[in-house]
Amino acid sequence: MAHDITRTVLLDAQTEALRLRRFVLRTADGQTHTFSARRVRIGSHPDNDLVLDDRSVSRHHARIEVDQQGYRVLDSDSKNGTWIGTTRIQEAWLEDGATLKLGESTLQFELLKEEVEVPVSKRTQFGKLRGKSERMREVFALLERIAPSDATVLIQGDSGTGKELVAQAIHDASPRKNGPFVVFDCSAVSPELIESELFGHVKGAYTGANTAREGAFEQAHGGTLFIDELGALSLDLQPKLLRALEERQIRRVGGNNVIHTNVRIVAATNTKLREAVAEGNFREDLYYRFAVITVDLPPLRDRPDDIPLLVEHFIQELSAQHNTGKLNVSFQTMEKLKNYRWPGNVRELRNFIERAALLAASGEVDAKWLPETSPEALRGPRASALPAWLQDADISFDLPFKEAKANLTEAMESAYWAHQLDIHDGNLSAAARSAGVHRKTAEYLVKKLGLRAQDRD
Repeated sequence: MAHDITRTVLLDAQTEALRLRRFVLRTADGQTHTFSARRVRIGSHPDNDLVLDDRSVSRHHARIEVDQQGYRVLDSDSKNGTWIGTTRIQEAWLEDGATLKLGESTLQFELLKEEVEVPVSKRTQFGKLRGKSERMREVFALLERIAPSDATVLIQGDSGTGKELVAQAIHDASPRKNGPFVVFDCSAVSPELIESELFGHVKGAYTGANTAREGAFEQAHGGTLFIDELGALSLDLQPKLLRALEERQIRRVGGNNVIHTNVRIVAATNTKLREAVAEGNFREDLYYRFAVITVDLPPLRDRPDDIPLLVEHFIQELSAQHNTGKLNVSFQTMEKLKNYRWPGNVRELRNFIERAALLAASGEVDAKWLPETSPEALRGPRASALPAWLQDADISFDLPFKEAKANLTEAMESAYWAHQLDIHDGNLSAAARSAGVHRKTAEYLVKKLGLRAQDRD
């Protein structure tokens, strides 16, 4: 690649910027999509940066990443592959004017003259977070800017990526660092007790409330309240939380007195809240109140260059904790760790290192302790043992069960509604009647799936 299309410039002592040229992805029908980001995801799923309405395109098919060397396209283990010309690639550098083929779709890559700057921290650690990849150093640069403020922050990422560590790091780098850091996990509290746990209650508010009690908001006064698993908050409590955020005051359950709060809110979710809003399961006004600033944590599979750094840290940590002595990781083992998909993310990596450290022979960490769900195992007998009707299904075995099930369900929905619209000539009302669902439900599903329908009755 030519090195003049990306440059690194110094912003300050802690931050530099990757200066890159904006680029266009042009589809076969002439539509152009312009991007300024360092990373662009391409696939058929709605959460991609470029969504392709093509059944031959995998849900998360490929991505384009930019670094100091230039522009790379990386296949994301797609079913039908990513091609440049007649060559199927796993990873390749892109030249201006290159044509990509994803499934049956083609994209032309074109560089523009306009430049943008993407801030990247020079740190490889922020709080207890560690990473030397551009992805993580982008996150660190954002945290450096937002931590000193009092802005509400929404952290998004898969389970095990370290969302609580981000919240703690924000608190520790803020003027509130000497105040309390209170964690409230919406998924760990019974639904009927969430209001009391958040806002507190007065004596006699309900059966068993023998004494008055402070809630999480009062406990976090002068500090930071971290609300984890925000997507699990019930709809009936969402207006009360929105009011607490906007008015900075609460009322205990059963009480009439207004209590003023001085709390910074940081929330986290592994639920796609935009989809929850569209489905009516999360209030739009509350979503935008939380999403003042969003921090997107990448899964570990998208930053394999960070694995050696994390492994070294975990070995040091666990050696001190369990007195295991010096542990070594061979080059071959490290390559296996970098190539593993890590569905449980950093948490799974740490658990693996702990298990391997305790069972290591002669002080050598062995990759044989990787779970049986490694990609190599899945491409073997396990996949071929599937029922015939699932042989061609795009099942993501490396994901947690809940997410893999949701992916397969969405694929089924897409095929089902495409068929209904096809046999009813695009008539949405007729398709809804045939499917036995309310027209509004059908309208929402068709829109979510990116299908085309007509509004005839």
